Amino acid sequence: MSLESALQPLAMLDRLRQRPLWVAVIIAVFAQALFSYRLGSPDKVMFDEVYYVPAARALLALNQPFNKEHPLLAKEFIALGMALFGDNPIGWRAFSTLAGTATILGGFSVLWQLFGRMRTAVFGAVLLIFSQTVFVQARIAMLDTYMAAFLTLAIAAMLWSMAAPTTARAHWRLVLTAVLLGLATAAKWAAAPYVAFAFIAFVAIRLRDARASGRPIVAALSGRNQRHWPGVGALSAMLILGLVSILVYFATYAPQFFYRYDPLTLSQLIPFQEQMYAAQTQVLRHHPYQSPWWSWSLDLRPIWYLYEINAGAWRGVLLLGNPAAMWGGLAALAACLYAGLRDRAMRPLGLALIWIASLAMWAVIPKSLGFYYYYYPSSIFLCLATAGAFAHFGRGRWAQADEWYAIPVIALFVYFYPILSASPLSGRMAFAHWTWLASWR
Repeated sequence: MSLESALQPLAMLDRLRQRPLWVAVIIAVFAQALFSYRLGSPDKVMFDEVYYVPAARALLALNQPFNKEHPLLAKEFIALGMALFGDNPIGWRAFSTLAGTATILGGFSVLWQLFGRMRTAVFGAVLLIFSQTVFVQARIAMLDTYMAAFLTLAIAAMLWSMAAPTTARAHWRLVLTAVLLGLATAAKWAAAPYVAFAFIAFVAIRLRDARASGRPIVAALSGRNQRHWPGVGALSAMLILGLVSILVYFATYAPQFFYRYDPLTLSQLIPFQEQMYAAQTQVLRHHPYQSPWWSWSLDLRPIWYLYEINAGAWRGVLLLGNPAAMWGGLAALAACLYAGLRDRAMRPLGLALIWIASLAMWAVIPKSLGFYYYYYPSSIFLCLATAGAFAHFGRGRWAQADEWYAIPVIALFVYFYPILSASPLSGRMAFAHWTWLASWR
């Protein structure tokens, strides 16, 4: 083999560093293949699929409202999968795998736009793929999977609008952000606070720009001569983010107007939201998998989505964050905060603040019970913050530290894979091999 032919693969990799679209395609193909492999196992509904699959069936038949405590969009995707692939495990979960892949791509885009480094963007995508939470949620028909996908894409769109070169592009990209936030909320109400978070971020960045340029604070509210979102005033941003997201949210209820029994009417649309709120804030009895919001980041109480005999073997699906990614991510989060305070590094600080906001909101949301899967979006933001920490501090002798960190993350994913993917297990007590803590049982 000649030296020239030996160097061709290296030259191709070097070219890919400047082609984020091609790298994103490669990542998407890998993630989609991983999420789709043996998607039909288990071959029965598991965990909250027991609610959402019947709701999708009712929606597909335009029969009557079902699972009325949650909005429609995620159940519409489940129903679409059933229409395309049949009323079977593949049909129930097909679009969840796409949502999982979209989450990976959204995270890749966020990091690429923030840091402009292929290494950081790919590293963050790797963390997300092997975080375990994305993998498990991408293989179950649940609302949170779709909500998190639209939220991650919305953050990417917000960054894209922030860097728009013209007023028209800034407006339309901000509209796209609002559309994605509306879709996230239409999947699950837990996304609603992020509309406010987006506007707070807009104002905070504008205030920082005004301070950096020596302009009066009031200049931050104007759209004139702005470094970010040129031509977009604070009032316009608030109206776009608020009104567009609300309109998109309500548009997803269209099928419910055509139900055979108890169809929705325009006059009932707002009262129906009040009924949903009452259902979601009711006091529920104790659940064996419940856990307080402050415990989620510590990986203390994961959830067994399945553990029983299925297709002739014991199988399990455990929603457990990868210990290396979740526990190590907390140290990275502290590093992001330190970078923001010491170095005025706004990018890693911003990622840390997104994680903090995503978790802190559960301290005030009026839910009587909490569950680990509520942490799913936060686990995504934690991986992004980890990549941000390595991007900021990974210099000099620490330049390869991200690669070393990725090794235990990937190794633990492989180790836990049998109880993430409903693979055949050796027997009834096989789970004990993976349950390091008593609270994982």
